[in-house]
Amino acid sequence: MPQAILSVHNKTGILPLAQSLVALGWELLASGGTARLLMEAGVPVTEVAAYTKSPEILGGRVKTLHPAVHGGLLARPTQADLAQLQNLGWDYIDLVVVNLYPFEETIAKTGVSYAEVIENIDIGGVTLIRAAAKNHERVTLLCDPADYESVLAELRGAGMVPPALRQALAVKGFRATAHYDAVIASYLADRTA
Repeated sequence: MPQAILSVHNKTGILPLAQSLVALGWELLASGGTARLLMEAGVPVTEVAAYTKSPEILGGRVKTLHPAVHGGLLARPTQADLAQLQNLGWDYIDLVVVNLYPFEETIAKTGVSYAEVIENIDIGGVTLIRAAAKNHERVTLLCDPADYESVLAELRGAGMVPPALRQALAVKGFRATAHYDAVIASYLADRTA
């Protein structure tokens, strides 16, 4: 059964996407507020902490940064990689649905504190995007709600996301993290100056 991980700050479209994935036979993992939203709506989901057997720590700063998650994302489509995952009690993660903490929106606010700005630097989300994008041969990345429907259409039709679309979504992910990091670097450089 294919498996997806959902970890989104911007919840636009996440509930219908999750419901559609479940209807198509997907298992869902989710972290933090995403898991709560899905559970409250009655969508079957496993919290990342239950899957990894490791609780969220540091006030939610560490949720998805775990070998069970990143091994499942970075494993190649080989029998050796799959066997290694399964020996550890894990499996492939085939789809990542993620978007990042709103750093740009935060720094645009009047009177925002430096501490609040720093807390809006996403680490886990960027890592999920990069892992999924790196392994786009096997993994589909959704980091923009505007792409949810096109991926669902492929899953409903062919039952899989074609390689060209997975690669295009990977490019979109790398562009998103490059922009995100550039904004953070610029903010910190300006503050230092």
